[in-house]
Amino acid sequence: MFGRIARRYDRLNRIMSLGMDGRWRQWAAASAKPDGALALDIGTGTGDFALELSKLGARQIVGADFSSEMLTAARVKLTDKGISNASFTLADALHLPFPDGRFDCVTNAFVLRNLADLRSGLVEMARVLKPGGRLVCLDMTQPPSGIVGSLYKLYFYRLLPPIAGAISGDRDAYRYLPNSLVGFPDALALAEVLTEIGLADVEVRKVGGGTVAIHTAVKPPGTEKS
Repeated sequence: MFGRIARRYDRLNRIMSLGMDGRWRQWAAASAKPDGALALDIGTGTGDFALELSKLGARQIVGADFSSEMLTAARVKLTDKGISNASFTLADALHLPFPDGRFDCVTNAFVLRNLADLRSGLVEMARVLKPGGRLVCLDMTQPPSGIVGSLYKLYFYRLLPPIAGAISGDRDAYRYLPNSLVGFPDALALAEVLTEIGLADVEVRKVGGGTVAIHTAVKPPGTEKS
């Protein structure tokens, strides 16, 4: 599905987020403190997050994704922008092909809702972090109550799927999108999962009127494995 929409993915992200997704990525990338870091961006898609990490001084970025079409788009984008410190690899987020404690920071944007096993995916991300390394997760969250939440639900569940489906030419893909949030833990519950798997200093920042959350966490120093 993601392979089918790779060429239109960036345009649709801008439309769906009302132009805010770039700023959210900038904030999330800054939370990773990537200056001088070896960074892993999971579910890198077309490389937008990897690009932000490079701008903020990451020494080397590895972008991993399950879709070869997305990786092709990412390679072209970063090459066109003159970014030479990024490489890309086809990988399953639940079985990352990297040794324990490899990366200074691990990031992901709008990935967690798509994992077949959320907890296992987070454990795997923590596994490849160095002790003292930072995990940053950017994703949608359950909307707040009240009028903001009601308006968001109208937009997200009723208006967005047919509009994005028409623009993308793939209606099935954008019927899937709102369904991916059904049953997904809210921001507080996701923070609790990060703590349960052994990460520390868990923080949550809500943006987008409370509909999107940036989670940050640190692998405790001296931790050999998560």
